[in-house]
Amino acid sequence: MAPPSVAAMGQWLLSERDQLPVWIVVAFGAGIAAWFALPGGEWPVALIALSLAGALALLAWCRSFGAMELAARCLFVGLLMLAAGCATMAWRAERVAADPLPAPWFGVLTGRIEARETLPARDMVRLIVQPGPSLGLPERVRVNLDLELDSPALQPGAIITGRARLMPPAQAALPGGYSFAQRAWFDRLGATGSMLDKPQLLKPGETAGALDSLRARLSAHIQASVPGGAGGIAATLATGDRGAISEEDAEAMRSSGLAHLLSISGLHVTALIGAVWLLTLRLLALFPPLARAWRLPLVAAGAGALAGIGYTLLTGAEVPTIRSCAAALLVLLALALGRDPVSPRLIAAGAFAVLLVWPESLMGPSFQLSFAAVTAIVALHDHPAMRNWAAADLGWAGRVARFLAMTFLTGLLIEFTLMPIALHHFGKAGLYGALANMIAIPLTTFIIMPVEALALLLDLVGLGAPFWWLCGIAIQALIDVAHGVADTPGAVALFPRSGAPVFALFVIGGLWLFLWRTRGRWLGLIPVALATLLAALQPAPDLLVTGDGQHLALSAPDGALVVLRRNAGDYALQSLSESAAFQGQPIAIEDWPGARCNADFCSLILRDQRVLIGRSRERIPERDLAAACRRADIVIAARWLPKSCRPRWFKADRALLDRTGGLAIYLGDRSVRTVAESHAGHPWWDRAMALRQAAREKARAERLSTRPR
Repeated sequence: MAPPSVAAMGQWLLSERDQLPVWIVVAFGAGIAAWFALPGGEWPVALIALSLAGALALLAWCRSFGAMELAARCLFVGLLMLAAGCATMAWRAERVAADPLPAPWFGVLTGRIEARETLPARDMVRLIVQPGPSLGLPERVRVNLDLELDSPALQPGAIITGRARLMPPAQAALPGGYSFAQRAWFDRLGATGSMLDKPQLLKPGETAGALDSLRARLSAHIQASVPGGAGGIAATLATGDRGAISEEDAEAMRSSGLAHLLSISGLHVTALIGAVWLLTLRLLALFPPLARAWRLPLVAAGAGALAGIGYTLLTGAEVPTIRSCAAALLVLLALALGRDPVSPRLIAAGAFAVLLVWPESLMGPSFQLSFAAVTAIVALHDHPAMRNWAAADLGWAGRVARFLAMTFLTGLLIEFTLMPIALHHFGKAGLYGALANMIAIPLTTFIIMPVEALALLLDLVGLGAPFWWLCGIAIQALIDVAHGVADTPGAVALFPRSGAPVFALFVIGGLWLFLWRTRGRWLGLIPVALATLLAALQPAPDLLVTGDGQHLALSAPDGALVVLRRNAGDYALQSLSESAAFQGQPIAIEDWPGARCNADFCSLILRDQRVLIGRSRERIPERDLAAACRRADIVIAARWLPKSCRPRWFKADRALLDRTGGLAIYLGDRSVRTVAESHAGHPWWDRAMALRQAAREKARAERLSTRPR
């Protein structure tokens, strides 16, 4: 006889049996996440082997599962899916392998254009080029070209030549920061850079494909019909082309929690498919012979599916759009079959389809934000109380109030659901996003998109101008809402990045809350509460050092952020400010009263620690440098420091930074976080380090061979 606890677990799983298939996808995703979390090497192989061994041992031990039959089967399938997810990710990382550029390169780039993207808001064109084999460059590189140097002949398939400067894909500048090198690895990009002059055309390119040509012409037509920043957003909603959106508008949309409106995903695809499905159903119902002869829900679902697939292809078939379209098609299938379309199984099926093709997307904010939002919405509206409220027969005033209340509740839940994801990836979260979305989502769904679609349709007979004018007013109202919310004090809160373990607790708790239906779901509040506490107690780093050693920031006791270089670029300042959870204008170290600086070094005392910071690469007598190091607790410099430089606690010079990448130093407990902790052992880091070392050894050998004897 099974123990009471075992029997209770079996009964609980039996009551949740409809939700169990969703956890198969969760286990698969856990295997993918484990591949990223493990320190590389043989660890993924060990995880796969242990998971398979555990599944086989469980199968051998439980020949007759008895009271634990369902639990044992769940554990067996979960272990298999964990191994499958890790193996899929390892295979994907190896299959897309493309060595990065080992060192900066300057020369004449000759190659074939593979793809192009116009970014008018940034006055540039972005080209993906396949360099000629004789250049010894990676197979695919990305270069930026000033818009004034662009030519209509620079189309995919064209062979061009011109001077270019290329750099290896950038690793994360600071711990927890964005790693372009990781993305470039999976995009098979080996270098990025810019063309220094107008490329010469050696061979004309191919004629743009029908969809690409239609997308470009449609985007240009919309931007001409709706002037200003509103035109860029109108083009985005129709074609997915975000190149005409200004950085100011894009930042306002991010700060106000409305950035999801600029990514063609669930909202846009659902609005289009829902409108086509409803219109088709209502129009066909006007003809009784057709209604009797055809099964109208099936016909309407087919029309909606065609519209959704066409919209996905027109907007570039990006990963968020594909997964949204897949989920919407599953909903249409459920409607056509008379099944409940609001189901976590549909979300799980869409997520599984995406992860099979692009498993690396699991770790990106786009996948996490979109699926977390949809899962939260389904969990909310699948609750019996919400179902009863939605089915209640109310007057028109009650229906309007119910719609507004449900929109607000949905926005509030989404805001709290997405906050941990935003904090993990960006170190900041919007506080008024629920209110902003309460206005923006209905405005976009019920006014902007229908009016824009009607304007495009009436343009066929030359009558679209009034609707373009109305569309521009509506989009400008959306932009005003975004800027108004973003400019409100306290709209964005910055928090120190707390690391992967805290984020994992948020994810586990959130999945437990949203995917179960019985009272046991509330146990998910425990990991969420623990993660919230840990995130609130996470201190900001006292010192931040970028991987190249050129930029440094320290959190002063008076709350100021002090930076090493007055002329640091916008990207470096933004990265340092976000990692330090600082809002405001940083000050240069020579202007800070707590530092004493000369041309070569700055000396300061921070939390009772004496810090020595290098400012130049000029040669310094080794004896003087060694003496200064002995008086310091911490020495940081972008140069190579001699072995005689021995501070009392920590030394970060060029040799260390090459191995660790950027640093976050916490003086309270004398701990140091590095970029390498999250990326070492993975191909985008290991291959870059190995190729860089090989290039240095080659250069050293060449210098020795040319040295006179």
